Amino acid sequence: MKCKRIIPCLDVDDGRVVKGVKFEGIRDIGDPVELARRYNDDGADELAFLDIGATAKSRATLLDVVSKVAAVVKIPFCVGGGIRSLDDMRATMDAGANKVSVCSSALQRPELLSEMAGAYGSKCVVLSIDAKRVEGAGLRWNAFSSGGKKDTGLDAIEWAVRAVELGAGEIILNSIDADGTGDGYDLELIRRVINAVSVPVVASGGAGTLDQIAEVLLNTGADAALVASLLHFGKTTVSEIKKHALAKGVCVR
Repeated sequence: MKCKRIIPCLDVDDGRVVKGVKFEGIRDIGDPVELARRYNDDGADELAFLDIGATAKSRATLLDVVSKVAAVVKIPFCVGGGIRSLDDMRATMDAGANKVSVCSSALQRPELLSEMAGAYGSKCVVLSIDAKRVEGAGLRWNAFSSGGKKDTGLDAIEWAVRAVELGAGEIILNSIDADGTGDGYDLELIRRVINAVSVPVVASGGAGTLDQIAEVLLNTGADAALVASLLHFGKTTVSEIKKHALAKGVCVR
């Protein structure tokens, strides 16, 4: 079994880490530099930094914060939010990111993925998909943009396939329905995307127990689990997650 990654996620708005439920009810959590240092020291395999206000507020990713976070971590560091062009990617990589993620900008202009992969390689290009189940359409998920506020009408699984063809080297799959609920990951969504693409898929949204994290890594084929609320609110630690996953039979790094 390929060893799995545990990735703390820092959703940042106006320079502060925040967290909500189903992309709503955002509340302040703390300083991104302090949290990044804590998770790095506790054994996180990677760190995700998502400037969730960048797209909605039409402003660039907070590169100064990115630089400060990069200075305190020794693990791979993915940055997303407000990256709309190859120049934006270049500035973000120069600020310390190891790879970047795009969501709304790729939906608006899919060729951006090819431009990014051509410049830095697919391994540095991460597609973030904010997916939500569509009522009355059978078992279907649509890809949403603008911080989960706008339904593009595009099937999330079809979008994942096309994005990989264009150059995306990894997918962060965010379930809007599960986000922040603590009810567990959307396992069916994750399985369907994994079965459709050949690149690593990071499961995101809904982690509420250690068992749920172990389950998504054991039973879906996900390469990694993104964790936020459980860590931010002090309910567990990265090292505890890994210890529990290992006891359940998951190969962790």
